[in-house]
Amino acid sequence: VFDWSGYTIGYFGRPFEAKGGPQGGAFDKDLDYFRTIIGSGTIVPGLECALRTMKPGGIRQVVIPYGQLSYPPDDLEHNRVGPKPTTFSGQRALNFVLENPRVDRTLLFNVKVVRVDKKDGKGGFIRG
Repeated sequence: VFDWSGYTIGYFGRPFEAKGGPQGGAFDKDLDYFRTIIGSGTIVPGLECALRTMKPGGIRQVVIPYGQLSYPPDDLEHNRVGPKPTTFSGQRALNFVLENPRVDRTLLFNVKVVRVDKKDGKGGFIRG
């Protein structure tokens, strides 16, 4: 049973780099924060799968292959599904990887669960 808690994560994302393959830069700053509710459809499906079994303070490296577990191809601005890069250059770097069929579009996220908030029963959350 899952209580659909609100998660706040710290993350660092970059294209996955195969040995001898093209090198890609990070698509976000050293560490950024993103808040999501599990089951809301507002986070990359591969990250949501990883978060379901994480607790506050938990750290994981998540490898997300291109496809159903990655960003949807019809959301190029990443407004519907995040995390969204917070800088213009980060947005360009992520879009370059996701839109280029000649490069490996696998993504690598380093994720830390900062906080898990519980529902308060009134449509809000109690800070964890």
